[in-house]
Amino acid sequence: MERIKIAMMSMTHGHTRKYYDVLKNNPKLEWIAVSTENEEVKKIFKNSVEGIPCYDSDEEMLDKHPEIEAVVIASANSRHYEQMKLLAERKIDILSMKIPTFDMEEYEKIEKLVKDNGIVCQIELECHYNPVTVRFKELVKSGKMGKIYSFNARNTTLSPVWAFPWQGVPELSYGKRVKIKEGFDKFRGGALCDHPHIFDMIRDVTESEFDYVFARVAPNIRHDIEEEDMLSVVGKMKNGVVFSLDPSWSNMEERLKVPGPGWEKYPKRMEVYMTANCEKGSVVTDLFGPNVYHNGAPNDRYTVQYTYFDEWVGLVDEFVENVRQRRLPKINLAWHKKTIEVMNAVYESISTNKPVKL
Repeated sequence: MERIKIAMMSMTHGHTRKYYDVLKNNPKLEWIAVSTENEEVKKIFKNSVEGIPCYDSDEEMLDKHPEIEAVVIASANSRHYEQMKLLAERKIDILSMKIPTFDMEEYEKIEKLVKDNGIVCQIELECHYNPVTVRFKELVKSGKMGKIYSFNARNTTLSPVWAFPWQGVPELSYGKRVKIKEGFDKFRGGALCDHPHIFDMIRDVTESEFDYVFARVAPNIRHDIEEEDMLSVVGKMKNGVVFSLDPSWSNMEERLKVPGPGWEKYPKRMEVYMTANCEKGSVVTDLFGPNVYHNGAPNDRYTVQYTYFDEWVGLVDEFVENVRQRRLPKINLAWHKKTIEVMNAVYESISTNKPVKL
């Protein structure tokens, strides 16, 4: 199979660094170039990766490298539409990080662009490729545990705002400035926007869609950011499965501009747990459990060394197959739209203090 000529845009998303090794070393890819959002991002990239041309604008990169076949979009949520439009019009396939947009009219425009131009557009939800997730889904869907009655998941992390500032700006993260609820001094665009994974995963595991959600926001533990960092969601799926979800930034961090040893504080950088309570028992998972911890002595820089399978390998391998076979990705725009819709419904529930029917 001929290698796919691939590039990256913006480089401001928290997952950007996860792609460096995969794009550099995957024999199915030829990493052509990157475009960076600003001088600071360019400097960080050039200190991390050698030999890859780096440009100041998306257009300049694409004009200089007409051979580019696919692009990883690694920008603020609010920039995705304009970048997807630019790529679609040039017939370039897309791997987009997490949130295409929270504006559903804009979402429909993106869907039309992708369809009209016949390109592949895959959304990055890397938890699908975690082997613990795969085993969890196999056990639940095999029927060995009997009927699933309830589902619980936590996706709790530190806040990426200090290293990736756009994630702390409501207009860039959520797309506009919307107060999260009356009498609360925070705006939409925080932890919920960073954690679509568990909303996506419950749909996959239960093979059902959301019936209704009810959500509450807690007082922030980071008082100096403008967005929510703590919230909780409960509700029911259309097949009767009840759930509770926690998509919070409830792990604390040292405020470093570049993530590294000492950024995370106890217990660890991220915690993703899923539990399915079934007729014949429960399945409990810790997706990022097999880690090595060091107390950070003598400088108190607590460190986590991840030893889990690199999910980006499986994700990119699937993207390659989708591009070469012109195949609709599993996490495509139509599938992901229902996840974005329920996340908007969570914000609506917080604002109105009422359950929201989907």
